Amino acid sequence: MISFELDVEDLADTRFALSPLHEVVLSLRVLQDPGLSALHLPWRRSVLGRLGGLDTGLLMSLVARRRTLPDFLTPAAGGFAPAFEEELAVVRRASAAEVRHDLRLAHAPDALPEALGDALAEEDAAVLGLRDAICELLRRYWAVAIEPLWPRMRLVLEADMTYRARQLALGGARLLFADMHPDLRWEDGVLHVDRMISHHRVAASGRGLLLLPSVFAHKPAPPVSPDVPPRLVYPSRGVATLWEAPPTPDPTALTTLLGATRARLLVLLEEPLPTVELARRLRVTPSAVSQQLRVLHATGLVVRARDGRQVLYRRSGLGDQLVAGGG
Repeated sequence: MISFELDVEDLADTRFALSPLHEVVLSLRVLQDPGLSALHLPWRRSVLGRLGGLDTGLLMSLVARRRTLPDFLTPAAGGFAPAFEEELAVVRRASAAEVRHDLRLAHAPDALPEALGDALAEEDAAVLGLRDAICELLRRYWAVAIEPLWPRMRLVLEADMTYRARQLALGGARLLFADMHPDLRWEDGVLHVDRMISHHRVAASGRGLLLLPSVFAHKPAPPVSPDVPPRLVYPSRGVATLWEAPPTPDPTALTTLLGATRARLLVLLEEPLPTVELARRLRVTPSAVSQQLRVLHATGLVVRARDGRQVLYRRSGLGDQLVAGGG
């Protein structure tokens, strides 16, 4: 069991953050052991076929047999939602001593995998070379496996944080942690994380608590080392919806929303056209078209520009999205 002692000041400094690097590292567990979460099997199947150019031996050696991960690969998020490259830059600054310590602690009591052990037995330069190789590998893995899906993941994670913030406002810390995970218990100012491999108690001592919802975490994941500031990765709500197929576009939805004339106008305005040409194509009067264009322009669905004596209209980016979503 791992416990965090949180006084009033620590609770006041309890905060949430998003971390794309945490998602990258935690997703390696699912790649290694598909039994951890059946929800992620569609993602896993789609990713495995795209890892051909990566050193998967080194990638998988980062996950210990007990599913623990080295702390230096998951630094505390800088700000609310740091970019992946910002977080990776922090990892690139890890010292040789930190890399050695965290890799050995994560894999203990087992021996280090061959891909890691040989480098850690060498001089500091070899350890730093291993660190840089891991960072480059994670960067390439991010681009293939996580980055294309990050906008969708972020929506799920932000929805979870909105829910948690409401729980905190309604019932304080007790309600905040009540349904986060069965392994979490809030008791007399102490947050207990049960069923942990490590056993230690950490006093926050004014450092607060950082909470990170995660798509790939299957249970609460505090740092392995007691020396790291209090931080807790926990399973996000709503993950079951993440890999669902998007609904089939309804071809009548755009007409239902805008009306038949405005919908037809928006579809036609894929290219810049003047009012007279639009009226000809729709077989209505120019004044009728002008009236509808004023509404579409006022709502940001079309843009206009003068070309000599004519005014040309075209769909805006928002209009493009609306037409695409309407099939």
